[in-house]
Amino acid sequence: MVTNERAIVFRTAGHRHGPITRMVSPSDLGQLLKPFVFLDLFDAPPDSFGGFGLHPHSGIATLTVLLQGATRYEDTTGETGVLPQGGLEWMHAGGGVWHTGSALPGQHNRGFQLWVALPPELECAPSRSQYIAPDRIGADGPARVLLGRLGEVTSAVTPPSPMNYFDVQLAPGQQWTYEPPAGHTVAWMAVHAGTIEAGESVRTGELRVFDDSGDPISFTSSDGGAFVLGSAVPHPHDLVMGSYSVHTNAQALRQGEAGIRRIEQDLRAQGRLR
Repeated sequence: MVTNERAIVFRTAGHRHGPITRMVSPSDLGQLLKPFVFLDLFDAPPDSFGGFGLHPHSGIATLTVLLQGATRYEDTTGETGVLPQGGLEWMHAGGGVWHTGSALPGQHNRGFQLWVALPPELECAPSRSQYIAPDRIGADGPARVLLGRLGEVTSAVTPPSPMNYFDVQLAPGQQWTYEPPAGHTVAWMAVHAGTIEAGESVRTGELRVFDDSGDPISFTSSDGGAFVLGSAVPHPHDLVMGSYSVHTNAQALRQGEAGIRRIEQDLRAQGRLR
């Protein structure tokens, strides 16, 4: 086992509901990990899950990484299409957006959806979305750079505050050490394949939170495991929550929810909501 430079301070396997395991929510572990405030691991065999109908968000950004399968998407920024295996969906909800997603027939969909809290200057900004093809996601060694920067590789998505988010695939017996940038005292990992040693064994479907020392973290895997890893400068604001929204204060929440209602009225007038 590799000696870990950074201690683990919290362990969870989340709460499973059908094909979805909720590992982080804004009302619980998200308070510790902010700006990372929500994480779902989804693992849906073919035709087992119909997807999510049109639903709203405000005050956050969502990043979905599709590790397996193919998903049809649509959102009220005007984007629609198919996200392939290995691709990313970045949805900057800001002042309000509605979106939907569903697996293509016969596809086994597996991946993570992450919510990121936005700073005050962005939480009510116009919504925008990006759909990133797999060949546009750069890698440094075993780590695909989903958000932020590693070595000379910068993500196709510009994060709203200082943060990194990687998908790391280790070969059997490989060791890899991550040295977080200065100020990245928030750090966590969630395993999606095999077993990872990070001071202790972390198995598929488990999440670990590291202490706030900012020290390096070493990983190895005897079986060729894979995990997502997040680090960030802490989000220094409250999490004020609505049904689909997370903002920094009550006034911004009211503004975001008003934006959601305006879009809802348009969708009903178009016959897209009943």
